[in-house]
Amino acid sequence: MLQEFKKFITRGNVIDLAVGIMIGAAFNSIVKSLVDDIIMPPIGLILNNVNFSDLMLRIGGTDEAPVTINYGNFIQIVIQFLIIAFVIFLLVKGINAFRKKEEDNPTPAPAPPTGEEKLLMEIRDLLKKQ
Repeated sequence: MLQEFKKFITRGNVIDLAVGIMIGAAFNSIVKSLVDDIIMPPIGLILNNVNFSDLMLRIGGTDEAPVTINYGNFIQIVIQFLIIAFVIFLLVKGINAFRKKEEDNPTPAPAPPTGEEKLLMEIRDLLKKQ
């Protein structure tokens, strides 16, 4: 079982996936900061000094421990998701364009063998038969 696990881990796809997850986590932090620190403050200012992280709807509980629906935080997370989804869309679109370009320009087929090469192949085949 340990050998199978080692074989699974050392395959290229698993390592690529792990690298992708780590880069995605770092990218998520960047997008979170972009939304929380750069995008939302001007939007809040435009909307009469609204701080989106403070937007909530109290649905019960006590004054010390209120039960709230934090829809402001939800709005920020939706904006983060939309930015990440857009960047992934652009990434996939770029990869697909690159693949299409490769498909449009396939590697040329090898040149047919010359007369000399054909003769050498015939000699080789005759030698193999003997």
